[in-house]
Amino acid sequence: MRVHRLRTPLSDSDVERLRVGDVVYVTGLVATARDEAHRRVLEALDAGEPLPVDLRGLVLYHCGPVVRRGPGGSWEVVAAGPTTSMRMEGVEAEFIARTGVKLVVGKGGMGGRTAEALRRHKAAYAVFTGGAGALAAEMIERVVGVYWLEELGIPEAMWVFEVRDFGPLTVVIDSTGRNYYEERMREVRARAPRVAEELAARIEEILGRARGVGARGR
Repeated sequence: MRVHRLRTPLSDSDVERLRVGDVVYVTGLVATARDEAHRRVLEALDAGEPLPVDLRGLVLYHCGPVVRRGPGGSWEVVAAGPTTSMRMEGVEAEFIARTGVKLVVGKGGMGGRTAEALRRHKAAYAVFTGGAGALAAEMIERVVGVYWLEELGIPEAMWVFEVRDFGPLTVVIDSTGRNYYEERMREVRARAPRVAEELAARIEEILGRARGVGARGR
């Protein structure tokens, strides 16, 4: 395991150094996007509209933050925990290809289409600890902007945060396409027949003992 401290905008070389299991801390700009913001970005691109923020080289965070107005009307982030990333699997590959984001952050794993897009476009996927939304908020120095707020609402809008040492983020899909969760699932599937056989044998052993006890008791 290696520790990387990166600053946005991230370059291809920044991402190519990351490997599954590495820990990353990011300083710079992070943009949030859940289901609706992904859809809205792709719709804008389809229509030939400029995006409100240039996402090239930035971190994309699967997050629906809890945000409130502070003194003077400024935004305060109360919590910014990760959303389950697999919800975005259907559109993430296209989003990565068309926006140029370099590091996707969320919770849980993502599938083969995303892994292939990360490999092809030299990007990576990392996870942030679920349930640590208040901790994440402490690393956000300020809200740079918010987009499509009235249309989508606070959790689904795209927020752009300036962060310092945002992490720890653990890389689970790297730019080679290696996918930690897929590897573990393959191991589980490979072991399943043997485990089933051992379990069946164990059950038969227990039943055999029970039958023997029953016979002696008659």
